[in-house]
Amino acid sequence: MSLKVRDAVDSDAPAITAIYNHYIRDTVITFEEEEVSVTEMCSRQQRVREAGWPYLVAERDGELLGYAYANTWKARRAYRHSVESTVYLHPQHTGQGCGRALYEALLARLRMLPVHAVIGCITQPNAASVALHERLGFVQVSRFCEVGFKFGRWIDVADWQLRLGD
Repeated sequence: MSLKVRDAVDSDAPAITAIYNHYIRDTVITFEEEEVSVTEMCSRQQRVREAGWPYLVAERDGELLGYAYANTWKARRAYRHSVESTVYLHPQHTGQGCGRALYEALLARLRMLPVHAVIGCITQPNAASVALHERLGFVQVSRFCEVGFKFGRWIDVADWQLRLGD
C-alpha cells in the first residue's frame, strides 16, 4: 500500500509520542531530556492546531511512520509570517522517502497560509536532515556552537531557511 499523508488526529497521539520519546531517550535530535506523556503530546498537538498551523502524519498499511508540523517561530507579532518546521520519523522508516513526503505536504499547506519563511533548526551533525532540507530548497542561515548539553556533551545547532513567497 502507498504512503498516505493526512492531518493528525488525537488518536494518533500514542504513536506520535512513541516516535518522539525515542528521540528524547536515544538521540540528541531533540534537547528534551524527559519523555513526554500521551496527554502532553495531545496538548501540544492541540496548541499547534489552535494556532492555525498544520500538523500532519504519514502512514502506510495503518502504521504511523512519522509526523510533521509547523509552529510559531517567535512570539512577537512581527514574526507572524515565519514558522519553525518539525519532522520526526519512526526510526525503522528513515531513508525511505517518508520525510520528504511529509515535508512536501507540510510546505504545500504552508503555501496556502500567510507564511513567508520556514525555519528548520537542526542539531549538528545530522547529515540526513541537512540533505533533506537542502533537497527541498532550504539554505543554511546560522550555526550556534555548543548551545545544547545532553548526554554529557555540548551540541551545536544550525538553522536552515526556505522563503515561500515574495
